Amino acid sequence: MTTISPDNIIEIELFQNLFFQSIDKKFVEKSIIALVTLFEENDNFLIATNLATYAYGERICSYLSFKHDPNQPQRISCLDDMKIAQIDSGKNFVAILTDDGQVYLASDSNNWKIDNVINCDRFKMIRCGREHLLLLRQDGTIFAMGDNHFGQITCHFPSSYRTMINTGIENVELIACGQFHNIAVTNSGEIYSWGRNDCGQLGLGDNRDRNKAALVKFPDYDDDDDSIDTRIKNIVAGSNYSLFLLENGQLWGCGSNSVGELGLGDKKNRSKLTKIPIDNVQKIACSKFHNFSLAHDGLSYYAWGKTINGDWLSPRKLDGQPTSFASAAAMILSSPITFGLTSTIYVFEYNDPLLAIQSISRLFNNPDDFDVEFIIGEQCIRAWKCYLKMASVYFCRMFSGDWGENNRVIIKDYSYDIYYAYLRWLHDGYIRIDHTNIDELFDIANCYCDERLQKQCKKFIGIDLNEQTLIDYLPLIKRYEIGTGGLQNKISHLTMENVMPKIIDNLLADDNENCMEKFLQWFYFEQSFLEK
Repeated sequence: MTTISPDNIIEIELFQNLFFQSIDKKFVEKSIIALVTLFEENDNFLIATNLATYAYGERICSYLSFKHDPNQPQRISCLDDMKIAQIDSGKNFVAILTDDGQVYLASDSNNWKIDNVINCDRFKMIRCGREHLLLLRQDGTIFAMGDNHFGQITCHFPSSYRTMINTGIENVELIACGQFHNIAVTNSGEIYSWGRNDCGQLGLGDNRDRNKAALVKFPDYDDDDDSIDTRIKNIVAGSNYSLFLLENGQLWGCGSNSVGELGLGDKKNRSKLTKIPIDNVQKIACSKFHNFSLAHDGLSYYAWGKTINGDWLSPRKLDGQPTSFASAAAMILSSPITFGLTSTIYVFEYNDPLLAIQSISRLFNNPDDFDVEFIIGEQCIRAWKCYLKMASVYFCRMFSGDWGENNRVIIKDYSYDIYYAYLRWLHDGYIRIDHTNIDELFDIANCYCDERLQKQCKKFIGIDLNEQTLIDYLPLIKRYEIGTGGLQNKISHLTMENVMPKIIDNLLADDNENCMEKFLQWFYFEQSFLEK
């Protein structure tokens, strides 16, 4: 089972004529919900359906000891019933991150001959370089494996393919890998880079390689007394360059620019962060194996760098209305590619003295040791009342009152998955929040007076709020009165800079004489809400 975000839903017709002509049409048209291209050649795939994950292509099948059949994708049985969060590949290896934080590796290289799964930790993000792998643990610590010729796994270690190296970099939220360099962004917004730097891709103002993470600073910025807001929204790395997307929609870059991959109108490399002339960017993408970049501003897709039509030195708007980064890539390359499989999933943990004892997690849903069952439909979750009363104000009140004598509690207001996730959160401090469960999780956090979970739900909305999600989150923001402070500023910015201009453009372009009148009626009707 695979969890995907809307931007990762791939138009299958892009690949059907090129690669999937012989596969059963029913499988292609009805079963595939997402796919990821692998390696530089883009002719090997991992295919996701609602039930399983499949491999297709000679190289990936050989990695998994399958025989490639052009008529039939090969099912990867060890991933059955698992949710896939991310997929990435290097020159000769593939890494898969599951929803529960496990990382699976596949390769035919002698260097990467290790066990299929890295079991020792839970991870929330992976990134592959050409010959190395970064793993971001749930607590924000970065680990690395693979080649270290340019210091990309840090320090003076030799290359390490069988043992993870703790880089010592902590409190990290985002990571990115180019071919031989890395970027990381911390919880406080600091940017670090290390590895190969021959083109200035580390953004440090020189061309010296680094085997230790170095702090990247934005240049002094003063334009009509307007100071730059350097809060990072996303980072990506191309083969020998790096891109930094800010929350305010600005895009900055550094590194190789020999074919225009920085979009600065020339072919000069940059060793310091330089602003790229494109505004209101919402999403970005590039590939470690190619030299082009893509951006989306909420309405249109833009591309620059090396294309089948020559070197584009500045961002160009793509005609033909591409609907994803994959379809945009198909317009500028000889074959379409995808950009991994990354869900909008954020993992939150809290530190609580009650969790200091590792055995506490054993109290959760233990079939041999419990004193209360929560019944949701035909399923049940087992726990201990004593611990729940210590962990939750709500359970303390309920087990001292209405539920005090009950060993079986019927839950009607929440789904099994949500209630299971919440009870597990109380035991091990681990919960995943995404756009599909935020509504229920926020409701249970509010009803159960769980301020810690309320805080994490608010944090998720703040992270995930953009022009596309604004309309979905407004009811939650109003219902739970969370539109204050930084979140209110973000809503105001999105509304004024992105939403209102489009509304005005649509009104001016509409030939219907009643359109403006209807808009004004709606405005006055909603005025009381707007004033709040």
